[in-house]
Amino acid sequence: MAQQSKPLAYKRVLLKLSGESFCRDRQGGISMSEVTRIAEEIRDVVEQGVELAIVCGGGNILRGKQFSEGSDAIKPATAHYMGMTATVINGLALQDALEHIGVATRLQSAIRMDSVAEPFIRRRCIRHLEKGRVVILAGGTGSPYVTTDTAAALRAREIEADVVMKATKVDGIYSEDPEENPHAIRYDRISFQDVLSQRLQVMDVQAFHHCMEHNIPIQIFNFQKSGNILRAVLGERVGSIVDGDTE
Repeated sequence: MAQQSKPLAYKRVLLKLSGESFCRDRQGGISMSEVTRIAEEIRDVVEQGVELAIVCGGGNILRGKQFSEGSDAIKPATAHYMGMTATVINGLALQDALEHIGVATRLQSAIRMDSVAEPFIRRRCIRHLEKGRVVILAGGTGSPYVTTDTAAALRAREIEADVVMKATKVDGIYSEDPEENPHAIRYDRISFQDVLSQRLQVMDVQAFHHCMEHNIPIQIFNFQKSGNILRAVLGERVGSIVDGDTE
C-alpha cells in the first residue's frame, strides 16, 4: 500500500475520464493495457484515502454527434443514447480492471441496466464513497443532448465533490492552441472570470457554468503522465486550476 507523504488537497474528487483514455493514441476501441494503467493510478489515489467518483466518456467507441449530424436514418436523440451506452461499456472495462487489482468498485448508470450496473442514486453513491469504494458513473445524465462534461459537473454538485478533475491529453489550459502557436501561455491557475473573458476552451459551456456558479474548482491535466492523478489530489502543481481566486 502506498504511503501518504502529505495531506490531501481534496477529500472527495470527481474525475472525468474521456473516451480517449481507454484507447491508444489516435485509435478507437478499448485497449486493456491503457485501462489497466489508469486502474493502477486510481488504486494509488484510493490508497491515500481519497473518495473517488469517475465519469466516463465514450468517444473511443462512439460519439452521438457523428450520427446526429447529416443522417436522417438515426434520429439525434437516438444517436445520443447510443453515445451514452458506450460510456457504460467503458465503465464495465474499468470496473473489472480495478477489481482485478483489488480496488472495491461500483458501477452506476443513469440509464437503467440492472443486469450490469446499479442505477444512479445520489445517497447510495455517497455511501459507497464513504466506504472507500470507487464509483464509476456511466450513462451521462440519462438524457440526450447533454455532454459527459456537463454530467461530470452535475454529479460533482450532487455528491458535493471538492473538485472536478478533467484528465486530458494536454498538460493544462493555454492562451491559444499550443499546437498552432508554440508561444502560447500556459496558466498554472486562472479564475473563472478570466476563462470567460478570454474565451478559453476548458469544458463545454454548461459544465463550466455549473462549476463556476457553485465554486467547484476545475483541474485540467495530462493523464498520460504517470502519477499525475495522485499528484493532483495531493495538491502538487499539475496542469491548470480554474477557481474563484481572482489574484
